[in-house]
This record gives sequence, structure tokens and C-alpha cells, in this order.
Amino acid sequence: MNKRLIGIVCGIIAAVAYGTNPLFSLNLYHMGLDVPSVLFYRFSVAAVVLGIILKLQGRSLRITRSQGIALLTGGITFALSSWTLYRSFLYMDAGIACAILFVYPMLVALIMIIFYHEKASPVTLGCIVLAMVGIVLLYQGDGKTTLSTVGVILVILSSLCYAIYIVGVDHSRLHRIESGKLTFWVLLSGALLFLVMTGCATELHPIPPTPQGWINVLGIALVPTIIPIFFINIAIKQVGPTLSAILGALEPVTAMLIGVCVFGELITLRIIVGTLLILIAVTVVVASRK
Repeated sequence: MNKRLIGIVCGIIAAVAYGTNPLFSLNLYHMGLDVPSVLFYRFSVAAVVLGIILKLQGRSLRITRSQGIALLTGGITFALSSWTLYRSFLYMDAGIACAILFVYPMLVALIMIIFYHEKASPVTLGCIVLAMVGIVLLYQGDGKTTLSTVGVILVILSSLCYAIYIVGVDHSRLHRIESGKLTFWVLLSGALLFLVMTGCATELHPIPPTPQGWINVLGIALVPTIIPIFFINIAIKQVGPTLSAILGALEPVTAMLIGVCVFGELITLRIIVGTLLILIAVTVVVASRK
């Protein structure tokens, strides 16, 4: 198997794995866990697993004080992106939420244009308009009832936080920190934030009540968290960041399929067209920014 094919396969695995977020989170919601508790388990278990892997590889996790401040800021921003996304699942179908979340590359482009004076190309501006049309179609749902405005605002905030995190990593001292160490401390910072949000450092409320609950906890820490981190790094090395980002279009598609097939979420022609417009707009922007 040549390097390009390996990279493509790894990129697909990373995107599909990340798209399983609704599968585990919605199951845990149904068992009575709230959003901060679900995210605490996701971030903390993932940080422990990643930390063990890095230590077994002989890699250092030491950071300086100045790096620690930057990592805490980045970790909180990343955690807020997850919190707003997971909160949006309470107001709207998770598949549609993940489709709207995928506009984050457009927001990255806007941030670069507004704050870093990057030239706004006609292609980028056109794709931003196309993505907005897609969001409007998704917001209209089945054409008779609209989506929850609160849910849409939450998922757009999630996308914005993630875009800010991406730009922040690329334009701060975090850029010089090795990716494995960076991810570990970001996950740990997020875990601490959600521990505080649960309101009690010694007694999380609620705790998964059954073995199935703990299986979902392990699943949410590994499948949409650790696995994408591992495989996306391989994909980027083999085929580059542009193609890896384009393959990421499978992420919202996976989430939508899980929502429809597992949780009976709504799917209409309007939703399909809106999702396709977002995917096309993002793919063109990513490819044009190469």
C-alpha cells in the first residue's frame, strides 16, 4: 500500500471516528448524565490514555510556565467549543448540528481576513455566501418547522471557538509545542474546566449507572477523541493538511447517518441540499487556501 493511499485511508478513519460523537454522547444523555459530566469523562479519560501512550513512547510532557498559561487558554477555548456543541444536541438533531459545525474553516478564513489582513479572494467570499445559504436551508428543517434558534446559535459558537483555537495554535507559542504534548495538556485543561462545571471535585453528578454507561464513556474518550488524533497525524504526514481537511467532510456525513439510523432523526431533501452546500463551500475554500 503506497503512502498516498495510507494517508487517504487514515484521513477517512479520522473523519468517520470524529463523526461518532453523537453516538456516545446521546446514549449517555439518555442514561441521565449532563453535558459537563459527559465532557469531563471524555476529556479526562482521553488525557489519561494519551498520557500513557506518550510516556510509553518516551516523550516528555514537561512544559514551561509561559507555555502552561497559553495551553490553559487554548484548552479552555477548545473545551468551550465541545461544550457548546454538546449543548446544541439538546436543542436540535445531532447530525444537523455537526453539519453546521463544519463551517469552521470558513470562520478561520474570516478571522485571517479580519485580524491578520489576509486577502479576501472572490472564491472565499463566494463560498462563505454558499455556506450561509446551506445553513439557512438547514435552519428551515422540513420547510414547516424551523430548528431551535438556541441550538443553531450554540453550534455556531462552537464552530467559532474551534476556529479561534486553530488560529491561536498556529499564531502563538503553542505552534512550537509538539503535537502530542499539546493535545495532552489541552485535554487536561478541558477536563479541569468540566470538573469545575460539575460543581464538585470529589463527587461527579451523575456517574454512569451501568457497565453500558462506562462502555460509552470509554467509547467517547477513544473513538471520537484519541483515534482521530492518531490517524489525522498520519494522514497529514502522508497526504498533507489540505487533502486531510477535505476528507474531514465525512465527519458531518457520519454524524448525520448515525442520527438518522440510530436515533431516528429527521432527514429531508432540504437538509441534504443544505448539508451538501456547506460541504462543497468548505471543500473549495480548503482547496483554494492550499
